[in-house]
Amino acid sequence: MASPQIEVIFDENTATFTYVVYAAAGNECAIIDSVLDYDPVAGRTSTVAADRVIEFVHSKSLKVQWLLETHAHADHISAAPYLRRRLGGAIAIGDQIRVVQGVFKKIFNLQSEFLLDGAQFDHLFAPDELFHIGSLPAQALHVPGHTPADMAYLVGQDVAFVGDTLFMPDLGTARCDFPGGSASALYRSAGKLLSLPPSTRLFVCHDYPPDGRRPACESTVAEQHAKNIHVRDGISESEFIAMRNQRDATLVLPTLMLPSIQLNICAGVLPAAEENGVSYLKIPLNVAL
Repeated sequence: MASPQIEVIFDENTATFTYVVYAAAGNECAIIDSVLDYDPVAGRTSTVAADRVIEFVHSKSLKVQWLLETHAHADHISAAPYLRRRLGGAIAIGDQIRVVQGVFKKIFNLQSEFLLDGAQFDHLFAPDELFHIGSLPAQALHVPGHTPADMAYLVGQDVAFVGDTLFMPDLGTARCDFPGGSASALYRSAGKLLSLPPSTRLFVCHDYPPDGRRPACESTVAEQHAKNIHVRDGISESEFIAMRNQRDATLVLPTLMLPSIQLNICAGVLPAAEENGVSYLKIPLNVAL
C-alpha cells in the first residue's frame, strides 16, 4: 500500500499545521485541523489561511470527503464550516466532544437550545473507529488527556496525525490543565501512539520551536521514544504526572482560548446573528478555567 500524500500548510499566527491528506491527485481527501483567521483586537474573522487550503485542493483536483478535527482547539478557530461551504465534506471529531460541550456550556452559560449530543458536527468518531479517505484506510484513535475528546488519525500503515497529544521531541507533550484534562490519561495516550511501529511518521498540530529551530511538524515513533523530553523511554507515569502538573501550573491561558473554545464546540459555526445582523461572542468575567 502506498503512503498517503500530505500537504502541510503552516499558519504562523497560531503556530498551527493544517494537513491535506490524499492518495493521489483527483482523489478524495481529508483536511485536518483547519484555521479561521481571527483578530482578537478588532473582533474580525478572515479566511486567508483557509483560502490557501482551498487553492491547494483545487490545484490537485481533490474532492473533500472529511474535515477532521483532532479536538476542540483552544488556540485557533476552526475554518471547517467555511471549507464545507466552499468544498464540501463532513466535519468530524471524537464522540467525547459531548463531554467538552457539557463543561463549556456551563462556563459560557449557553442557551438551552445548545445540545450536548455533538449534533453540531456531521460525524462523531467512536474510539478506534475505522473509516476511509478515498482508497486510504484510516482509524480514529481516542487519545484523551489534553482534553477528553482528543483524537489521532492513523492513515494508511505508517502515518498518524496526533493533534496536541505529542509535540516535537524537544517540546514534549501538551498541557493537561484545561477542564477535563488529565496528565495520567495523557501519559497513557502517548503510550498508545508510541506503541505504533517505530517507523510510523507522526505529524503534530502545533510547534512552538525554541530559539534557533525552525517550525517542524514531523517526527517518528522511534524518535519520540529516544528523545521526547516528557515521555521518552525510561520516564515513568508518576514522574510524568509530577512534571506535567508542575509545569501546567506556570502556564497562562492561550490568547484565543475563549473565542476558540466557544466556537469550536459548535464545530466552528459562528453564533446566529442578532436582530441587528451582527454575531456576538460571550466572554465570561472572573471565571476560573
